[in-house]
Amino acid sequence: MSLSFNPDTLALPIGHFVGGKLIEATDGLDMHRPSDGKTYVHCPVADAELVNHAVENARAALKSSNWGGVRPRERTKALQAWADLIEAEAETLAKIEALSSTRPVGQLVAGDIAVTAEQIRFFAEFADKEGSDVVPTDDQTFGMTISEPYGVVGAITPWNFPISMAGWKLGPALAAGNAVVIKPSEMTPFSTVYIAQLAVRAGIPAGLINVVLGDGPTTGNALTGHADIAKVSFTGSTRAGSAIMENIARTGVKPMTLELGGKSPQLVFADADLDKAAAAIAGSVIFNAGQACVAGTRLIVEKSVADELIAAIIARMQAARPGPTWDAATQYSPIISGRQRGRIASIVEAAKTAGGECLTGGEEMEGAGYFYAPTLISGVTQDNPAIVEEIFGPVLTVQTFETEDEALTLSTHPVYGLASGLFTSDLSRTLRFARALEAGTVWVNRYSRSRDHILPTGGYKRSGIGKDLGREAYEANRKSKSVLISL
Repeated sequence: MSLSFNPDTLALPIGHFVGGKLIEATDGLDMHRPSDGKTYVHCPVADAELVNHAVENARAALKSSNWGGVRPRERTKALQAWADLIEAEAETLAKIEALSSTRPVGQLVAGDIAVTAEQIRFFAEFADKEGSDVVPTDDQTFGMTISEPYGVVGAITPWNFPISMAGWKLGPALAAGNAVVIKPSEMTPFSTVYIAQLAVRAGIPAGLINVVLGDGPTTGNALTGHADIAKVSFTGSTRAGSAIMENIARTGVKPMTLELGGKSPQLVFADADLDKAAAAIAGSVIFNAGQACVAGTRLIVEKSVADELIAAIIARMQAARPGPTWDAATQYSPIISGRQRGRIASIVEAAKTAGGECLTGGEEMEGAGYFYAPTLISGVTQDNPAIVEEIFGPVLTVQTFETEDEALTLSTHPVYGLASGLFTSDLSRTLRFARALEAGTVWVNRYSRSRDHILPTGGYKRSGIGKDLGREAYEANRKSKSVLISL
């Protein structure tokens, strides 16, 4: 059966989800389908009163269910049942996700949705395997550290991978014994509402997951600044992360995990497998039309193989064919909005004015929707806007080097340090650069995450604070106290 669907007939769960119930609403922000630009529904906006109602429901649900104090294996079982339902409802979720987002429906079932279910199962297994410790003291005392959930966690997710980002936040927080009030992006909110409904069906107590829809200035500020939100987890731009930190500081002090922007380099040495490198590099900017914080948008290649590699990358870029996200055959995504496509075009023009040359692309694609052609820009210096700015689109720059020191200098960005790629067959060089690259993730002879959810993700510099995924994400949702007993 084809996953293709009619976007005009798809039913959506339009509303907030609080206390296990859908609060329907029809007024709010205009929502446009990226694939054709059509306004199709409105996203409700939760005000401070509704956010407070959601937080109160989360606190009440924690108390009545004793979610943080039950036998940990019970949390594991409930989360595993939830993951099973997410997989069972994959086709419905894929259509809801594809309608308003940049994610093609054909990539969602085996990709984003399957990975989300895996991540929830991964974190579920921490519930009864990570906890308190007895620590060494003298023989007249007994010392231990006790691990406890925070309480109510506030989470905000971006529009580029809506369901998997929700899994990043909800999985570890719930496994660790917390309740969550989550605000998805106002551009792609409905798949998060749907998986929250599935959680209740799976046996997770109503009120442990509350979804409030809205924008950053109204809903986001009310959520992150709420006195009863004990911890904040956010994925999005560095600018928005800075605003969240400022808002938290105005209203109190609380821990936070921030996974923010990136401008990631991909270094290619002459001894690399150039076919593999070309596929990975082109794929990193074609996938989701480059709308990923870890997109490897700065190619830094050894001069002797630059022409060969560039030609191979351009061939892959020019093969990208756009299509609506509700067509199962579509492989190349639209840009999320007309405004964002305009921003991409503006930076590309500024890059050209500063001396850059478009070897391919550099223009909007014809037809309906917000599509932008995969673009490769050469002739750029370190102060070129295409090097400095996180474009968040299918734009790749290329620079060349002759020595390792030159390659490392070019790879370093003054602001970002989220991810990096390295292509070489030299093991010693691999180990040197793995240490020297200023990034929270280093991929070698690849440029993509795997399904090894034990590997954390997070950045250096202004690319973030703390980690998502891995053991670190679970531990970030627990607080600890020290206990010392005189015997």
